Amino acid sequence: MLKTPVTIILFFLSLGCGQKANSTNSPVVKNTAPVVNILPFDSTIKTIHVLVALCDNKYQGIVPVPPKIGNGQDPDNNLYWGCGAGIRTYFKNSKNWMLLKRYAIDSIKMERLVFKHKKENFYLVADAYNGKYIKKCTVDFLQSCSGQLKDTLNINGKTIGINGNSKLLSYIGHDGLMDFSLSQPFANTDNKIRDAIILACISKRYFASHLIATKANPLVWSTGLMSPEAYTLHDALESYINKESIENIRASAAKAYARYQKCGEKAARNLLVTGF
Repeated sequence: MLKTPVTIILFFLSLGCGQKANSTNSPVVKNTAPVVNILPFDSTIKTIHVLVALCDNKYQGIVPVPPKIGNGQDPDNNLYWGCGAGIRTYFKNSKNWMLLKRYAIDSIKMERLVFKHKKENFYLVADAYNGKYIKKCTVDFLQSCSGQLKDTLNINGKTIGINGNSKLLSYIGHDGLMDFSLSQPFANTDNKIRDAIILACISKRYFASHLIATKANPLVWSTGLMSPEAYTLHDALESYINKESIENIRASAAKAYARYQKCGEKAARNLLVTGF
């Protein structure tokens, strides 16, 4: 696990998101029909599905971060996954979550984690997408928000819903919509309203038109450049799981961001907003 000073990380990330680069190295992924898994699952279990596009110097339109944390094919040392404030490490070290399973899926979804909340009946499933497939990660997130992409997962004898069968979807990573456009529609297919948290630079501006079509409810997203690390999501989820108001969820995210980034709570509240 690699630990990198937060202020240095944010500096690199701000530069990267501030310059709209062309991600010409990104491979073309053919559009395939989304999975619609109609297998029964335990609807009493609430699932949070987090899709993480691993930070990638080579395949994403960012100014490069230090090479070790910017290798999108190395989850163990990646800024958004294996580093101290990455999803895997931060949630694994949390007193509120217990890691149940960790395994590889394929060359696109390089690793999956399954956590169980220690007090409430919530599961968190996190997928680490190979950084060069950031576009697929973005599409999968939006299709999940709309109900176009649904799946299930068996864990310890229980079948839980993931993707569009989840209660909340989250996207973590570079805002790839700065670099590429999406032409496919993301219209809601089942009239279910899912909650969403999007931690990426200027995510409200770039994701809004797509998210409106999905009918998802944006609990937290950003108005400016940001470091999309795990503490913001972690604290927002605690308020969410405790059934607090949307404003409290947003406030929890902002407080966590201000604490770690030392940017002041007012600035964090201006950065992390809720709703359209």
